[in-house]
Amino acid sequence: MFEDSYLINLRNTKKDDIDFICDLESNIENSQFIIPWSKVKHFNSLTDDNLLHLIIEDKNINTRVGYIILAGLRNPNQSLELMRITIGSKGKGYGNEALRIIKDWTFNKFKANRLWLDVKVNNTRAMHLYKKQGFTVEGTLRECLKNKNGYESLHIMSILKREYID
Repeated sequence: MFEDSYLINLRNTKKDDIDFICDLESNIENSQFIIPWSKVKHFNSLTDDNLLHLIIEDKNINTRVGYIILAGLRNPNQSLELMRITIGSKGKGYGNEALRIIKDWTFNKFKANRLWLDVKVNNTRAMHLYKKQGFTVEGTLRECLKNKNGYESLHIMSILKREYID
């Protein structure tokens, strides 16, 4: 289903992956940048035909290192949302490689016209990665998320099929 990679494998998430995913989401490095889902929500997403829930595995040591959720598989406008990419071990190239594979699948196999995401404005590591991968900031949802310290803003970013270079 997905292009071969020297570093990672992407596979469909299974029920027994849910604890791993929830642990990743609760990690302080990740929880500040996402809105964690409950185990039930992740479990239910596995059978939602509008979502693609994937595990990222390190190919060389055969261990889970992260996950991805794509939404919009039934979107008639051919626009997919990268709802979530969460990596446990940062700085090893897993996120970069996973995004490269997802873009290839999105535009060459799934035939979508647009891949988009939202990212908290203070998530500079992710912003850098998305820009490096060809995503463009389309706009900002100002103070759209309430947290214990006040409000947070989100950037909306996307890449179009015509901008994608494989």
